[in-house]
Amino acid sequence: MTANPNAWWQWQQQDLLLHCYLQPRAANDGFVGEHGGRLKIRITAPPVDGQANAHLIRFLAKAFGVPQQQVQIEQGETGRSKRIRIRTPSKIPQELRGTIAPAGTAHD
Repeated sequence: MTANPNAWWQWQQQDLLLHCYLQPRAANDGFVGEHGGRLKIRITAPPVDGQANAHLIRFLAKAFGVPQQQVQIEQGETGRSKRIRIRTPSKIPQELRGTIAPAGTAHD
């Protein structure tokens, strides 16, 4: 596991783990920044019948250039605080470049 100065992300081999705080029913989708030790993400979907989780998975898959099957909510299915695994992301979104280092980069 690669350590880093930001508590909200870490690499496990080629997988990226994100500790997120979700804001559903937002005006638009996007990355807000660090919020209480987590990455705050806004999405437009409401937190009803899994709509917010499904929308979050679609948003992250597109942002990180992976199929939706490679984005998994590991913890926090029913809450706003979530741990997300993105398997072998092909890119880092522009808004997060400079914050998330590429896989295999030492942060000690």
